Amino acid sequence: MGVSSDSVAVDIDNLAPPAGKEACVKTSKGLISVFICGDQQKPALVTYPDVALNFMSCFRGLFFCQEAASMLLHNFCIYHIDAPGHELGADAISVNVPLLSVHDLADQVAEVVDFFGLEKVFCMGVTAGAYILTLFAMKYEERVAALILVSPLCREPSWTEWIYNKILLNLLYFYGMCGLLKECLLLRYFSKELRRGMHGAESDTIYYCRRLLDERQSSNVLRFLRAINERHDLTEGLQKLKCKTLIFVGERSPFHADSIHMNTMMNKNTSALVEVESCGSLVTEELPYAMVVPMEFFLMGFGFYNETPFTSTGSSQELSKNPSRHWCIAPELLSSESLGVKLKPIKTRPTHKT
Repeated sequence: MGVSSDSVAVDIDNLAPPAGKEACVKTSKGLISVFICGDQQKPALVTYPDVALNFMSCFRGLFFCQEAASMLLHNFCIYHIDAPGHELGADAISVNVPLLSVHDLADQVAEVVDFFGLEKVFCMGVTAGAYILTLFAMKYEERVAALILVSPLCREPSWTEWIYNKILLNLLYFYGMCGLLKECLLLRYFSKELRRGMHGAESDTIYYCRRLLDERQSSNVLRFLRAINERHDLTEGLQKLKCKTLIFVGERSPFHADSIHMNTMMNKNTSALVEVESCGSLVTEELPYAMVVPMEFFLMGFGFYNETPFTSTGSSQELSKNPSRHWCIAPELLSSESLGVKLKPIKTRPTHKT
């Protein structure tokens, strides 16, 4: 396999979950899988993945990033919530089980938080998962300390998205996780540059994602996608959100406009936008290193710190392997005031070695 210079290389032959433990939580909406990483005495960070992904295929790249993993695991216990039936080895959900709405999925998150006795949580979601966690924050605002959203959805589907999702639903129903469906999902997740790979070779990130999609139960994916395709507009409630919010969006994401709209409608004193160039929706997998510095300064506003502080001199081993591509943010924006108390829109940009 070829390795993209912008992505994190992983052992594609090792699909075993990271160190942690899995819990199967019984909720009023059915069973849900939660994978727990870290010391449960620490503050909680809840994650929720995008359609057809689980925590391994959605957040593995971020947690393989040494600086991000050090920062997050040093400060938090991670509770990876998978959408119903999306965990590794999941059976097909019975056709007799009622379909869940986005409200049901958000309520399910609340029940998981209650099950583990968590008073207030930090949340990180990607695209559809970001929508679910934003809705959770609106319905249970006293339970959410902050949101970290990656290429989030916030409006109801456009006609284009609605029709496109209907095609995917039909593919899932009649053909299951077929090759065409997987290609459509990869378009949703990744930029054209990563999908093409280097010198025509498929990147490890794409290959790894494709392998994990093979493991999905098509009927379970259909249920989650159908709920997301029937979502409603959250715009009206965005101004009322009290928790601080950090939004990442890939500039090649099909949901770039939705993410920009979301940031525009939120309180400017409590939200910040980071646009990641040459990246699709799944920033956590495609360019996780672009998330490190903004997250570090965002979390500083809550009194958290990195055990091994990131430095602009290139302490990252991965960045040192790729000197032609570094992620730069205007220095005046990298202050605890900017990303802690008063958040400002910021934008990453790659600088090329001359």
